Amino acid sequence: MTFRQFAYRNVIRNRRVYTAFFMASVFSVMVFFLYSMLLFHPSIENRFVQEIAIMGMGIAEIILYIFTVFFLFYSMRAFLQARSKEFGILLHLGMAKRQLNRLIFIETMIIGTASIVAGTILGFMFSKFFFMIIREIVLLPALPLYLSWEPFALTIGAFMSLFIIISYVAPVFIRTGEVADLIQGDAGSRGAYGYSKARGYLGLLILALSYILAASTTNSVVTGLIFFLPPLATIGTFYFFTDSLPLLLHKLRNRKRLYWHHFWLLSISEGVVRLRENARMFFIVTIVSTVAFMSVGILASLTSFASQYHEMHPLGLVYKSESNNELERKHITQLVDELKAEQIDYSLVRFQVLEQTSTFTKNPVAILKLSNVNILAQSFGYQVIDMEKGEAVFLPPSASSYDQLKDRTVTTLLKESDVHVKIDGAYPYHLFSSYSIAMNAIVLNDADYELVLEKGLTQGDKSFSYYAFHVPDWQKTQEIGLSIDAKVSESFLAGGSDNLLYSFENPGLNYSVIRTTFSLLLFIGLLLAAVFFLAAGSFIYFRLYTSLESDRKQFDVLRRMGITDREFKKIVNRQLIPQFFFPWGVAFVHSSFAFLSLQVIWDALAEISIVKELVLVLVGFTLMQIFYFYLIRWRYLAHIKASA
Repeated sequence: MTFRQFAYRNVIRNRRVYTAFFMASVFSVMVFFLYSMLLFHPSIENRFVQEIAIMGMGIAEIILYIFTVFFLFYSMRAFLQARSKEFGILLHLGMAKRQLNRLIFIETMIIGTASIVAGTILGFMFSKFFFMIIREIVLLPALPLYLSWEPFALTIGAFMSLFIIISYVAPVFIRTGEVADLIQGDAGSRGAYGYSKARGYLGLLILALSYILAASTTNSVVTGLIFFLPPLATIGTFYFFTDSLPLLLHKLRNRKRLYWHHFWLLSISEGVVRLRENARMFFIVTIVSTVAFMSVGILASLTSFASQYHEMHPLGLVYKSESNNELERKHITQLVDELKAEQIDYSLVRFQVLEQTSTFTKNPVAILKLSNVNILAQSFGYQVIDMEKGEAVFLPPSASSYDQLKDRTVTTLLKESDVHVKIDGAYPYHLFSSYSIAMNAIVLNDADYELVLEKGLTQGDKSFSYYAFHVPDWQKTQEIGLSIDAKVSESFLAGGSDNLLYSFENPGLNYSVIRTTFSLLLFIGLLLAAVFFLAAGSFIYFRLYTSLESDRKQFDVLRRMGITDREFKKIVNRQLIPQFFFPWGVAFVHSSFAFLSLQVIWDALAEISIVKELVLVLVGFTLMQIFYFYLIRWRYLAHIKASA
């Protein structure tokens, strides 16, 4: 048997331990390859989606690669330490340290090469399905399967270099010392876990402070907390698992009535012993799970924003023009002609918005004519309202501000026109985009409006025209007014939007961009979260199976003492459930409080709720974790009993 055959048979013999590591590596390679296929796809050149794809897929590949580096290094360290007894025997039989390093290098490269080949093949097999999903998301006419050397070269080159580096560095992870110590393996290192009471209480204090700050955040401080809370919570989580949790378990062991009860004695004592080697693993699983929860949750909330976009922008097209805008008639004619050419039904209402000063607030106020507002309301199917002379209502600048204004009554004088009005309540329907008219606006009775207009014209008061296009099929307006929109965007990017005498808003076009961007980012995030989730489970999996031999011996002793299968399952559940669900539970709590802060941001930006997205994300991950637990427990029990 040659040296390479010996290395190959070592990998085959330890295939059970390497299964989760291999599957997570294969999945990482497959996702990386799929991203690369879209990154180099020829059909998205010279399109808007190309920028989104390149940015999104590029960032995702960098994140995925960095995470894979960390995952592989951590996995190899755990594997090699678990095989210290095997390495000790080989050294005792005369193997040189240089030969041992070569053995590890060959084994790692066998696993790495197999992962790259399998992941690349699976990635290419699923490429067509991947393109079908992306095509629907970004609304492309076609996204065919193609064959190019670039995705293969990028994927194989990136991961092959990664495995080569790990293969060279991996031998450093082997514990140095006497051969006898290596042969003894982990048996001599299992003991009570040392901890610091000060760090234990500090970890609990830091986590409590993080949760309080996240739950009580406001608009004024939320931006600063975004950069302050994650590092604080990470430090608190590390101390929690390394010191706080042992401290709590130690206090639990002192409660004899609870500790010396049925199988709690064996379960808790074994849990305390395992905490020494698993505390950092729990910390890593918690952080990785939190990142997975948050990435999907944030992107899902962005998708929720896209779905509620039309509620915030009810009009199909909006054109706002200053009084001295010479292009006003030309632009309106262009928009009308394009709507007719596309055979899109619409209704158009022109508002001449007057500006006056309220003596009550001393601030400018925009004034709209009631009859024009009623015409627009009828096109939406809303009821018209009627007001007597001298009456007015507030026009809420946003949907949420209606509740603040509906019961408010103000009597004021419009200073420039000397018109007295009583503003009673707020207009009940949301017809305009938030803050598109003005911060302060009222709807005035027609007679009072004409009086204000007549006096305003003689005094040269300010006014502007507001063209409201109600388009029932508003998503069909993507191609309407593109030249006007391009001019507005160009002026904005050049910093000259203040000098532009008009503004233009196309919610259909904006929505298509927002929907495409957020949907694509959500899909990318889901694949990344799947990698994170699989990796988090893999950490627990190989930790579980590297201690399988000692668990078999423990079960054999208990079986000789007369323990039944049902009793053994209880012990296994009490040992496995904390390993699977405790880090996940901490991540669950972290994510819940983080979403509270995120909700504050969304309330300020778009006034939408993300509770539904939070529940769906956390419930989805919960179901997957439960399924994964039963799958691993089934295989674990099967392997334990195989030795009986």
